[in-house]
Amino acid sequence: MKDLKSLNHLIEVLEELPSIGKKSATRLALSLAKDKFKALKLVNALENVISNIGECKICGNFSEHEICNICDDSLREKILAIVENPKDILIIEESGSYKGYYFVLASLDDEHLQKLKNLIKVYGIKEVIFAFPPSIENEAKILLLEDRLKKTNVKFSQIAQGVPTGVHFENVDINSLATAIKLRFKLKE
Repeated sequence: MKDLKSLNHLIEVLEELPSIGKKSATRLALSLAKDKFKALKLVNALENVISNIGECKICGNFSEHEICNICDDSLREKILAIVENPKDILIIEESGSYKGYYFVLASLDDEHLQKLKNLIKVYGIKEVIFAFPPSIENEAKILLLEDRLKKTNVKFSQIAQGVPTGVHFENVDINSLATAIKLRFKLKE
């Protein structure tokens, strides 16, 4: 279909999004081509996200400001959940089971580890929760973090089982995630 280059290009772009296959991309593209108002609303929403959403300079969460509303909330509990990505924060917050702070562990390099240590010190964190989906790689990451953070004098805990091994938070129901956080266990005293 040579005369539909723009539609075919839109389908290709939509297919690049997570969990969108050829059929879904085609269905979305045709819907947007048919309803120009919906398409313009989508374009406007995308422009707003591109212009307004950035990374919190403290924790790495999504934010429309330099510091996210979670890091800016002095009433939160003095506990810190270390997560893999900002999407995990959105999912945990939706569960309503956690009222502490977060840190997105983008890398294990010295710069990120120092940023993590500073957050623990500045916020007076008493407990660090390793909120990673269970996997061998994440177990190794937890051991490394425990070693690097031992001088901060915080207690370490890990979310309880109930989140299946190898499954990311986006694929876990909210109740299982909430239970896993509430039933977290101490790693070492």
